[in-house]
Amino acid sequence: MTPTKLQLKKDQERRLLAGHDWIYSNEIDTDQTPLKPLEPGQPVEVLSKRGRWLGYGYANPRSLIAVRMTSRQREHPLSPALFVERIHRALALRERIYPTPFYRLVHSEGDALPGLIVDRYGDLLVVQITTAGMERERGNLLAALEQVVRPTRILLRNDIAVREQEGLEQGIEWVLGEGHAEEQGEIELTEGGLRFMLSPLSGQKTGWFFDQADNRQLLHRLAPQGPVLDCCCYLGAWGLQAAAAGASQVTLIDTAASALAAVQTNAALNGLQSRINSIQGDAFESLRALRDEQTRFELVILDPPAFIKRRRDEAEGQRAYQRLNRLGLEVLDAGGLLLTSSCSFHLGRDAFLHSVQQAARRAGRRLQLIFTGSQGPDHPIHPAIPETAYLKTLVLRALD
Repeated sequence: MTPTKLQLKKDQERRLLAGHDWIYSNEIDTDQTPLKPLEPGQPVEVLSKRGRWLGYGYANPRSLIAVRMTSRQREHPLSPALFVERIHRALALRERIYPTPFYRLVHSEGDALPGLIVDRYGDLLVVQITTAGMERERGNLLAALEQVVRPTRILLRNDIAVREQEGLEQGIEWVLGEGHAEEQGEIELTEGGLRFMLSPLSGQKTGWFFDQADNRQLLHRLAPQGPVLDCCCYLGAWGLQAAAAGASQVTLIDTAASALAAVQTNAALNGLQSRINSIQGDAFESLRALRDEQTRFELVILDPPAFIKRRRDEAEGQRAYQRLNRLGLEVLDAGGLLLTSSCSFHLGRDAFLHSVQQAARRAGRRLQLIFTGSQGPDHPIHPAIPETAYLKTLVLRALD
């Protein structure tokens, strides 16, 4: 399909010229180039008010982000060849860094493939298509993944809420190979010398959170010897690393019984079950109960889901982070360590640190920041798109 031309309003090309890849609906001159008649995902060429050619993208009139750019080179529109080239480039980075094929292979805008997430579990690729533009190119992108990576199985995990905002249906589908053991929820991954069983078919996201992998290895440098608390533990990735690093006892909290059952399985796989106990319940309520029981920990790990999913929720989300961290500090020993994370891209690192500091003031604690972390290199950050730097991980020491 020949791309449709979209013209921006006066001076609205500045962000694009600085490298950003998103165009908002209010930046388009809809009098000259109407947006509403376009189909979701339709290819477009973007022009400045004066007619300067700015690049190729795909549009969605239903989305606040009306256009996502795909190429700044006139001779290279979005095409099968472009998919192959960019997946090759993404694979080369991961193969340079990771000794085994377990990582995020494609990280959307970070790998110049907006709307596409691919996690790799050996010969299995788990794919999430989050935008209408990528959905229209589904056949080409799947063919490119097969050509470049040569997987034996590809699973589409398109059961994510963001697809609704793009006018897309949700669902899970095998598009290459058979599920085999994975249909029963079984695949093994090794991280930091520990073995974990997980389910790409039914687990959170694609089954695992690769973005924190490097940060989790910090636990071996921190070397906790006393009791550790892992809040929102999921499959126990943090807590079991803490146990392997020397913690005397690790308490893991999660709302899902299935997650805690998986923790026990993973603990047994690594011979750590004698130092593991679990609490099923809400993180806030469980922390209050531990505080009231005067239970204390040498290390408290807080890695919750995103509290801020939309910008309008920022104030309420910041209060939630503040409450959670205050509760975490109230069960932390003097001299203990708080490891806390936010994956809300609407909340910047400085704002997150401010929330933690406010929590400390209310808890009567004085803190010392000793480590800041981000997502791993398989989640590359686009320097001109602050939203791609979504993960903030802080380690703070309680001085009193």
